[in-house]
Amino acid sequence: MTLKPDEVSSVLKLEIEKYGEALAMESVGTILQIGDGIARIYGLEDAMMGELLQYPSLPDGTEVFGLILNLEENNVASAILGKNRHIKEGDEVKRTGRIAEIPVGEAMFGRVINAVGQPLDGKGPIVTTRTRPLESIAPNVVQRQPVKEPLQTGLKAIDSMVPIGRGQRELIIGDRQTGKTALMLDTIINQRDTDVYCIYVAIGQKQSTVAQIITTLEKYGAMQYTVVVVAAASDPAPMQYIAPYTGCAIGEDLMYNKKHGVVFYDDLSKHAVAYRELSLLVRRPPGREAYPGDVFYLHSRLLERGAKLNDALGGGSLTSIPVIETQAGDVAAYIPTNVISITDGQIYLESDLFYAGQRPAINVGLSVSRVGGNAQTKMMKKVAGMLRLDLAQYRELLAFAQFGSDLDKATQARLVRGERMTETLKQLQYVPMPVERQVAIIYAGINGYLDEMPPDQVSDFEREFLSFVDEKHPQIFHKLNETKDLQPDTEELLKKAILEFKRQFIAARKTEEQAPTEAEAPKEEIASKDA
Repeated sequence: MTLKPDEVSSVLKLEIEKYGEALAMESVGTILQIGDGIARIYGLEDAMMGELLQYPSLPDGTEVFGLILNLEENNVASAILGKNRHIKEGDEVKRTGRIAEIPVGEAMFGRVINAVGQPLDGKGPIVTTRTRPLESIAPNVVQRQPVKEPLQTGLKAIDSMVPIGRGQRELIIGDRQTGKTALMLDTIINQRDTDVYCIYVAIGQKQSTVAQIITTLEKYGAMQYTVVVVAAASDPAPMQYIAPYTGCAIGEDLMYNKKHGVVFYDDLSKHAVAYRELSLLVRRPPGREAYPGDVFYLHSRLLERGAKLNDALGGGSLTSIPVIETQAGDVAAYIPTNVISITDGQIYLESDLFYAGQRPAINVGLSVSRVGGNAQTKMMKKVAGMLRLDLAQYRELLAFAQFGSDLDKATQARLVRGERMTETLKQLQYVPMPVERQVAIIYAGINGYLDEMPPDQVSDFEREFLSFVDEKHPQIFHKLNETKDLQPDTEELLKKAILEFKRQFIAARKTEEQAPTEAEAPKEEIASKDA
């Protein structure tokens, strides 16, 4: 049997190809040094910045990944995402060839996950086929449209004076224990009957605090449209560093799929501290207050991803609501000023107002929304146009009035009106209010219908008045909700309802005051009993 040369060469080629497939090369490095969640690895010459690396798995088979932070001349520095006690010097590390990404999609909602998208709620694996990179380029100016659709928080003080629009970036800033998280929870609960999905990112918080938040969301039926991303205080710094980007990637998936999302970063002060820790560990030069030079870029590249896309891209939106914790009200510190300059306005919560019983404790003078009336309905714009200015003037006059008793009638009237409006804007936690109900009670306040009321009766008036309109004049709320405008005929109905209820309310209070209280026993009777 004779073999032809071309047959021999074809057989040899096939064998060589099989041999080549069997010898598929992997890029593998060796750990030179490990400590504080940072590993230095030798041998990954072709690694990419931000790439995921695969470390030895945990004893139970759970995969462990790391994120490349520095590319240096002789080694790469990588932050290990997750548990790392089993990893030691000399272990092998493999490249994955993938830039850091996380699973996304509607399957994430209703779940509690960690910063790499793994479930923490014990409800089994999250079934989704879609992923998004942690870091992505923000939409450019041409891809965006102006913010013009309101994101209702259900809080009278915010929706009337510091409105938030879909696609906006609004900062919540204040000292610890001033109601920042409560404000976010109310906003999440208020999205219950809307098309807005919520992403709550807990950074550096106690696990017990996060558990309470999840319990509250479940109690009010808000978990079904919310995903909670947890990087607790006990988690390593790398997990706290990537957690906000995880939340943002989940929100971006909604935005690019013609949906609406709002992401709450609670809070970015702790995020900056985690990033400072990582940067110092990988020997990046420290700057002001030991933060690295790119700490502004850290937050700007995160918050710029919030946008309202143009109609050609589907008109989806991602609203960003970051939180910054101040120290003794110092809004001029390094990180607060950084984030204030990135965002489209801030809601400043003040400790003194909080302790004085003003909830939410919003400082009207320092709080601002740079989107303004564009993010309000027509009816709210009509009733709340001068509210912010009036309240700011009231606070100034209040400070002035403490030094003198002789005030002219106009000043006294402004103080009376300001006091009633301050009472009107108070609101209990977990009771967000639909915008048409807010409009009705604010209209009563700014038009002087509450000026005769004692301040301690304003909340009772509000509660009973809204119930009265529900029962006797439901068409008012129906028209406001349908038209989103306070038309002249609706305004007339509202005025009549206010006057009708006010007469009833005052008459009922007078009757209560005149009702005989339990009389004290005569002194002679008491003396005889004692004898």
